[in-house]
Amino acid sequence: MVGAKLAERLARDGMLAGMPVAHVRLADVVESGSPARAGFDAEVVVGDLGDDGVVADLLEDCPDVIFHLAAVVSAAAERDLGQGYRVNLDGMRLLLDGIRTRGIDYRPRVVLASSIAVFGAPFPEVIGDEQLLAPLTSYGTQKAIAELLLSDYSRRGFLDGIGLRLPTICVRPGKPNAAASGFFSNIIREPLNGEEAVLPVPDDTRHWHASPRSAVGFLVHAATIDTGLLGDRRCLTMPGVSVTVAEQIEALRRVAGDEVVRRIRRAPDESIMAIVAGWPRDFDPRRARALGFSAETDFEEIIRIHIEDELGGTIPAAGV
Repeated sequence: MVGAKLAERLARDGMLAGMPVAHVRLADVVESGSPARAGFDAEVVVGDLGDDGVVADLLEDCPDVIFHLAAVVSAAAERDLGQGYRVNLDGMRLLLDGIRTRGIDYRPRVVLASSIAVFGAPFPEVIGDEQLLAPLTSYGTQKAIAELLLSDYSRRGFLDGIGLRLPTICVRPGKPNAAASGFFSNIIREPLNGEEAVLPVPDDTRHWHASPRSAVGFLVHAATIDTGLLGDRRCLTMPGVSVTVAEQIEALRRVAGDEVVRRIRRAPDESIMAIVAGWPRDFDPRRARALGFSAETDFEEIIRIHIEDELGGTIPAAGV
């Protein structure tokens, strides 16, 4: 989803890092569409980074910027340990080694989509830039290792890497996915579409969010930033909004009314609650903000962005 929106942004801008975009290769394990009205050649590739020859083919023309977004998400990585490590770790390692073996004159910018799941309890109520990485899920562990690899390959001069610890991206359009955090989007998206949504955690659950629009902005900014400002610390926690589920629901009520909110049904799920309990809740991402990264300032803004970007600016189910 974020990759598709990034491609749309590139098509709209036509520029990246002050240079015209000449060619974009969109790689996924399933066939995806290319952005409409792109002023550049957009090539769609179906392939798995873990399969023989795929990385070499993707790097054949030595792309200047690589956005690495591929991942098995949180709940799925917890259920299937082997698949999580194959995609989230082995895929990353194969990509970095493919870059390394292209030759001494090739040093692309690599933007890694990491996650706040690299942090684990116990942690302070508000996490700063000095917090130790201590994940409590397989997904978080895989992302933490990927961050270390990115930093090490950058230190050794094979690439110019920057890692972005993304908040939970909300409101996610489309259908629910296998992320344990998916309910944060579901309780907004489905009610706005006139459908029931299930809430599996208590209302006082607090979490860190940013919109898909902000996520794309993070990625584009990371591709253009002077990475010399990062020093050896190549990974950053992205800005976001810290809210409880109750505050999410009240923001939805203010935007769409009581009828929409009544479509949320509470159904506690112990497995989801156990995963979410180990997640961080609030951050003070000073480094990222000082480097020009920005996001929404309240959750109502996130909902209004979803309505604008995905619902044509109206709420059909609520009639407003």
